[in-house]
Amino acid sequence: MQCDRAEIVHREAGILNAKTKSSSTLVLALGNDIMGDDAAAIVASGILKEQFAEEADFNDTIEAGLALMEIMAGYERVLLLDTIITGRHKPGTVIEFSQDDFRKVLGPSPHYMGLPEVIQLAGRMSVSFPSVLCILALEIERPVDFGETLSPGIEEAVPRFVEKAAEILHRWKKVGY
Repeated sequence: MQCDRAEIVHREAGILNAKTKSSSTLVLALGNDIMGDDAAAIVASGILKEQFAEEADFNDTIEAGLALMEIMAGYERVLLLDTIITGRHKPGTVIEFSQDDFRKVLGPSPHYMGLPEVIQLAGRMSVSFPSVLCILALEIERPVDFGETLSPGIEEAVPRFVEKAAEILHRWKKVGY
């Protein structure tokens, strides 16, 4: 009985384990749905799920660090959707990164583990980590505004974000992923 409860808690927390995986592909959306534009990836994930529910597992989370390693472990491919502030692109710009873009860790912190550290640690621990990791980020301007709606410019950009993500998922399907 306790094991069943633990599985329910993990599922409610957004953590998929080997028993609950139905696909070798995961669409992982990072964001917070009460932080305005930071929810753009979650909005995009909901739209994609309508079209790709049979081809991929979907997980929307506010988790970071080691929790991401646990969520992604065991999948062959992960399409990670997130928002980003680089200051080098106009808000609403869709930016694509690969796992190789995160190979070099410049300043690991003992208090926070970002995606570069997660990738490196998974390799050192021999965790079954995705062989294909594609990150799509939507440039935003204000990630800390409380609110349950996207700003007009980011809301207008979501269809492009979804379209780019759908292209990647179609491409993976076409090549037999």
